[in-house]
Amino acid sequence: MKTLRLTLESFRFAWQALKSNLLRTVLSLLGVTVGIFAIIAVFAVVDSLESNVRKSMSFVGDKVIYVGKWPWAFGGEYPWWKYFNRPVPTVREFRELQKLLGPNNKGVAIFGAVGGSVLKSGSNSVSDCALQGVSFEYRKVSDVPIAEGRYFTSQEVDGARNVAIIGATIAENLYPNGSAIGQEFNARGRKFVVVGVMQKEGKKLLDTPSNDTNCLIPFGMFTKMFALNTGGMTGVTPTIAVKGSDDDPGLLDLEYELQGVMRNIRGLKPRQEDNFALNRPEMLANAISQLFSIIGVAGAVIGSFAMLVGGFGIANIMFVSVKERTNIIGIQKSLGAKNYFILFQFLFEAIFLCLIGGAAGIFLVYLITLVPQDSLPMFLSAGNIVLGLTVSVVIGVLAGIIPAVLASNLDPVIAIRSK
Repeated sequence: MKTLRLTLESFRFAWQALKSNLLRTVLSLLGVTVGIFAIIAVFAVVDSLESNVRKSMSFVGDKVIYVGKWPWAFGGEYPWWKYFNRPVPTVREFRELQKLLGPNNKGVAIFGAVGGSVLKSGSNSVSDCALQGVSFEYRKVSDVPIAEGRYFTSQEVDGARNVAIIGATIAENLYPNGSAIGQEFNARGRKFVVVGVMQKEGKKLLDTPSNDTNCLIPFGMFTKMFALNTGGMTGVTPTIAVKGSDDDPGLLDLEYELQGVMRNIRGLKPRQEDNFALNRPEMLANAISQLFSIIGVAGAVIGSFAMLVGGFGIANIMFVSVKERTNIIGIQKSLGAKNYFILFQFLFEAIFLCLIGGAAGIFLVYLITLVPQDSLPMFLSAGNIVLGLTVSVVIGVLAGIIPAVLASNLDPVIAIRSK
């Protein structure tokens, strides 16, 4: 109880000292405010960039392995012509994978896309759209957020019916005065009925495929409209995607099983190399994480210089404060004040200064996040707030500990005689 009372008394003395020298307090806060602002602003920008980039790459899905002809990342000195001569995935292989894969997968899908399509409905039209043919389980391997209507039924996909799920931009342009559900539009000389509208994504930082201008149709109908690549130079090359289960966090079991099944389907002998690529979004995610971790460290180092200047400013002010209040310290000690009471008094004052300055810097970063940005919306995470306040406390302790120790060790007789 006594310790708590002395601590509160130290807080009160520190607060009174700050209020009595308001102008000096404000000026000393500027260095810490700028330092914390620089550090937290860098981390906020890095977090926002990383979040936006990952959002832009969300179309590749999570816990998914893609079966393709080309690897996403070339390694070693593997000749490019070996990749070029590989066969492309086929619908037959997709059907075989559906039958032969075990419980390590949660769904197998095949899809293909063609860009630059024009969709028309009456006098309205929208250009540069992507027509994407998908199998029924496509929504298991990729994000298809339905805002209005529904997803395809298995009967619609198996029957290759003329139904479609369109993006928000397509719906806004084709049907500006009402709901798009149940409406018809023309694409490549065929009529389609809208059964679903996807949620609006808005602009992305990266120029990646967006659901806003995407039109999903059953894969069977897609193959009627476009010729599939069967290994030559022409036609649409389909992609096969396999969704992993939650019980296989590294997808290692699924990858080994998928590799064995694909080799069996293509009739490869034990000593023959794989003539297919198994690509995983983790390749991109790991590269993104490494890139932004480097950017974050570089930004923190740059911001720390501003924080260092602020810390020296606080230390200088604390030395001045000890010099000005030497007489008061002597009186306090002559009345029975302990050394730790004097120590806490000045240490709390330094921490107060840094906390107020840090809070001001964090508030400035928060104000920046309120500025509307279409391509890069910024946000201030709770982790960055805690980091800013923690750094402020640490700087306060480091900047105030030496002046506080000097004040606590003053001889009361000499201190009282000082002017």
